[in-house]
Amino acid sequence: MFKGKVALVTGGTRGIGAAITTLLATEGAHVAAGYSRGKESAGMCQAKLASMGASVSVHQGRVDDPADCARVAQEVLDRFGRVDFLVNNAGITMDKTVRKMTAEDWQTVLSVNLSGAFHMTKALLEHMIERGSGRIVNISSVIGETGNVGQANYAASKAGLFGFSKSLALEMAQRGITVNCVAPGFIGTEMVEAIPKAALEKVIEKIPQRRLGRPEEVARVVRFLLEDDSSYITGAVYSVNGGLDM
Repeated sequence: MFKGKVALVTGGTRGIGAAITTLLATEGAHVAAGYSRGKESAGMCQAKLASMGASVSVHQGRVDDPADCARVAQEVLDRFGRVDFLVNNAGITMDKTVRKMTAEDWQTVLSVNLSGAFHMTKALLEHMIERGSGRIVNISSVIGETGNVGQANYAASKAGLFGFSKSLALEMAQRGITVNCVAPGFIGTEMVEAIPKAALEKVIEKIPQRRLGRPEEVARVVRFLLEDDSSYITGAVYSVNGGLDM
């Protein structure tokens, strides 16, 4: 489906990002998977996909550093000549109630989750404009829609992606570039499965489908938004949350 296309996926070697990388790569795209730490796991992800005949490269860099984003983007462009798809997936949590949250806790999460999407988009936007085509998908969260105790910084960063995506979608609507958001609910990744068992069971009780989502279920929505058939969809938010927020 994506033969000859190049995708850059930030946070693309673990969790939801790894599922996106895997799906796009096994459907013919070359995927440049970004990561900030975990060189060994990044290498394992690349090796696993290479053994399946997929084309994946891994690129270390910090999305909260504009210079690093520019370097990684140029690295991919120099090596592969194009970037058709950008998936801004990188994200972190630093959970505390607002009363206990420090300014550093706040800024660190905003810098990665929200500013990181801005920096990486800026690094590739002119290239997409020059080519007259591109797909940008920002991975937000149901928490950006509902809020959550102890996650004011995370919720603010993920809600911010909605406004960023819609504004950029308006700016790029006549340039052949679409910009959309995917907002996963509680997905069975390392981040979610690290929640204490009792607390996680309470979360699942609130989900109408009574289960965690699977990373592959999020990846399939991202794939749809990257397809040619979705060219009339821009500025949209797709929820993948088992009915947790309707």
